[in-house]
Amino acid sequence: MSTNYTQLSTLIQREVLRYVRRPYNTFLPPIVTNSLYFAVFGVILGNRIGAIAGVSYIQFVLPGLVVLGSISDSFENASFSIFHGRWNEYIHEVITSPMSHGELVVSYVAASALRGVITSLLIIGVGVVFTSVPLANPLYTVAFLLVITVLFAGLGVIGGLWATDFDYLTVMNQFILRPLVFFGAVFYSLDVLPPLWRQVSLLNPMVYMVNGVRYGMIGVTEIDPNTSLAVLSVAAVAVLLVDFLLVKRGYGLVD
Repeated sequence: MSTNYTQLSTLIQREVLRYVRRPYNTFLPPIVTNSLYFAVFGVILGNRIGAIAGVSYIQFVLPGLVVLGSISDSFENASFSIFHGRWNEYIHEVITSPMSHGELVVSYVAASALRGVITSLLIIGVGVVFTSVPLANPLYTVAFLLVITVLFAGLGVIGGLWATDFDYLTVMNQFILRPLVFFGAVFYSLDVLPPLWRQVSLLNPMVYMVNGVRYGMIGVTEIDPNTSLAVLSVAAVAVLLVDFLLVKRGYGLVD
């Protein structure tokens, strides 16, 4: 086994164990939160709303909730891990190790993206309790979830390097990411919006993510999934490149 692989796998393992060992703090909250979402929006309101795009309302909102949980946890894990290491100064051991800058970025992004994927699977599992969960295009589901979680894990690295206080992490997650998702056609179809607001919604990148996962799960989309996947893939690569350049410069890591 090469030294580089050992260093890479060790840091990934450390980061994964950090959240796996505390499931009550990492995995229980999305299970409880999404159970409430499904109960209120899916069961209670869903019976009154009826079908959207030929599927039940609870099936329609499920992909959006999967996106919400996966990107939130991917971003939160990377940003918190990076910032917590800076705050307590134990990240110095990592940046002074023989690991390359690329390996460091890959380690944090891979561990955080994995948490996002696990969260998405847990949310799908909760959804199974309330309704049938079809997988119309499973390859698209997997592809979009991987790209989305990598993208937001990469953004989380940027957030963790930029933050100067724990409040910064809360602000970015609660007041930037979540509002974008909620206005990203999670609970409604773009067709119900007036033409002007429909065009404005297309400026929200979350719309493409939600529609992409929705296409993969229930076969319904209002935006071409191939175009969405290509754009999101380019965005993920660009964010990872920014991560690499920031780490190489020592931004937020060295005084």
